[in-house]
Amino acid sequence: MVKYGLDYTRCRWILPLLLGIGVIFGIIALAGRGWLESQTLPYMQQASLWQSCRRPAQGGDWSCESLMGYAWGRAAAATYLVGFILLVICFALAIIAFAIDTLRFNFIRGIGGLLFVAAVFSIMGLVIYPVKFSTEIEMTGINMFSWAYGFGWTTAIMEICLGFFFCCLPNYEDQILGNVKPTYFYSSP
Repeated sequence: MVKYGLDYTRCRWILPLLLGIGVIFGIIALAGRGWLESQTLPYMQQASLWQSCRRPAQGGDWSCESLMGYAWGRAAAATYLVGFILLVICFALAIIAFAIDTLRFNFIRGIGGLLFVAAVFSIMGLVIYPVKFSTEIEMTGINMFSWAYGFGWTTAIMEICLGFFFCCLPNYEDQILGNVKPTYFYSSP
């Protein structure tokens, strides 16, 4: 990307595209029911960020309990949701920043800083949830934190990595804008 510069049309939208993928992963984590699942048959427990469901027997009906009745459930949901909202704001700001012909590199560094703040909030929610869930709610059988919880961690990791990219991109401002003369390593005989 640095070799061709951000004016190279295919490379210009890579970072906003990756932020968009992070937003999609965050939506999957928020809406997914697979934060915690039973690992073996008969499946007896399934939980999302918002509720915990269990069934007594193989053919029984699922009974669900809201996690918003617990203070830790509200804290986990609120911190992860704040991190997700900050990610969406960064996505919108990145589209604006890269759509302008003249890049504002300090603006891009600000997006990187905001991504680090979003990562902190997301990680707080992702740590509160399993610690308090496993101590406060009775679990039967063998359970595992599953695919939707993994999407939440993927979103947090993407926020950290993209934060580094957005913060480090202004360091290569001259190379991106083409203001550096090429250096030739040639010596005559």
